Amino acid sequence: MTERLVPGDPAPAFSLPNAAGGTTTLGDLAGEKVVLYFYPAAATPGCTKQACDFRDNLASLTSAGYTVVGVSPDPVAKLAKFAAAENLTFALLADEDHAVAEAYAAWGEKKNYGRTYQGLIRSTIVIDGDGTVAVAQYNVRATGHVAKLRRDLGLDAA
Repeated sequence: MTERLVPGDPAPAFSLPNAAGGTTTLGDLAGEKVVLYFYPAAATPGCTKQACDFRDNLASLTSAGYTVVGVSPDPVAKLAKFAAAENLTFALLADEDHAVAEAYAAWGEKKNYGRTYQGLIRSTIVIDGDGTVAVAQYNVRATGHVAKLRRDLGLDAA
């Protein structure tokens, strides 16, 4: 497993197919602040909750200058169906060989019900406009994560 990213690290470059039928690269997002979140599987209860939480907070994240991008090992067709079913208007990227998740240290050993296996580690990486990691959060919870991220980014000053 790749060593976990920390603030100040350069964000690994990526190029992945998206649910809209195109390709999204880190270069496409240059100059933008990006919330890149990794989730295990589209249309599962926890991942749906997390995606809908990002959807429901998208306007405030966008107005603060952030672009939200979700990444999972699902195929494009499943991501497109998920986006349509949940009205997700941010990019969902297919990382079927989990190479990007590995580069971001979001793929590794997991334990569930006493079983150890390799899988996607629910993670969120915030990338500054210059391609530098600003925030790196691993093993995040599906529920409540977006609220915590908003606090960490200083967006809840109300």
